[in-house]
Amino acid sequence: MPPTSKPLRELGFLTIGLFDETDPRRGHESTLSIIELGERLGFDSAWVRHRHLQYGISSPVVVLAAASQRTSRIQLGTAVTPLGWENPLRLAEDLATVDILSGGRLNPGVSVGPPMQYERVKHALYPDTADAEDFGYERVRRLLAFVRGEPATDFSGTEGFEAYSDRVQPHSPGLAGRMWYGGGSLRSARWAGEQGMNFLTSSVVKAEESEDFAEIQLSHIRAFRAHHSDGERARVSHGLVVIPTDTASAQQRAKYEAYAHKRMPRTTAPQGPARMMFAPDLVGSSAEIAERLQAHAAFREVDEVAFALPFTFDHDDYVQILTDIATELGPALGWRPSV
Repeated sequence: MPPTSKPLRELGFLTIGLFDETDPRRGHESTLSIIELGERLGFDSAWVRHRHLQYGISSPVVVLAAASQRTSRIQLGTAVTPLGWENPLRLAEDLATVDILSGGRLNPGVSVGPPMQYERVKHALYPDTADAEDFGYERVRRLLAFVRGEPATDFSGTEGFEAYSDRVQPHSPGLAGRMWYGGGSLRSARWAGEQGMNFLTSSVVKAEESEDFAEIQLSHIRAFRAHHSDGERARVSHGLVVIPTDTASAQQRAKYEAYAHKRMPRTTAPQGPARMMFAPDLVGSSAEIAERLQAHAAFREVDEVAFALPFTFDHDDYVQILTDIATELGPALGWRPSV
């Protein structure tokens, strides 16, 4: 590795957990099986995406509760939970419960902004308060306060036969230190740092000061750490789509290359009014991918990753990709499996 690169310390993966509408259990079981495989391969973390009114995991906290009972070591995270769909107090209860059940392994990642397709769903989601809902950073502040054990009410004590707490129960003391913010802009990076959160950066960023993806991502990482009390020690997890082909069949290689080729046009320039930039998918041998990552300006700033699995592949494809990441790509980046 170049002398400025850090050996990879934490290796994770991210899955969307797709399923067939006619047989949703099979897809969910596939996701749980993949998480179990990740633990056996020595991965440090497994993350699930959040999809509403689609054919992907809509309740990742529930899925991770199940995963917590089928694993014993691997960290379990959401990347990310869009808080526009959530009540912060209720979510804090669910997160703390799963963290307790997992033995302190939950890593909740969150983001802000209106729910996708909000004009079409707002009357079902918030029939009485759609125009009054605040989808900004205050929603995260409320969640953080509840997770940290700050009062949710001015009453505690006994009323009749019922005992009441003034803070969310159960309370999991270590959970607050494992809260992540998924940000794609300089403003979000600075804000997450100021809140003392951890920072998730992925394959989508906003083109603000540059149209070079790696430079943009690097600026976000540095802005986050500049505003975090831990400075250079503040945790950042880097995420790109990587598809190693070391043990892939010829048919799998052709599928992977076609997938990346189809998605390549969106990576050449900022997309839409928000000027979003997408990173290219990295397909090739682990040695080739490692070389490209070691030359990536933002990747060289971090020692944690959560590589994203492609959305539309088959279970056997994910087994091959994860196995190659754990046995070939990870070690090429200086990582050693957990046991």
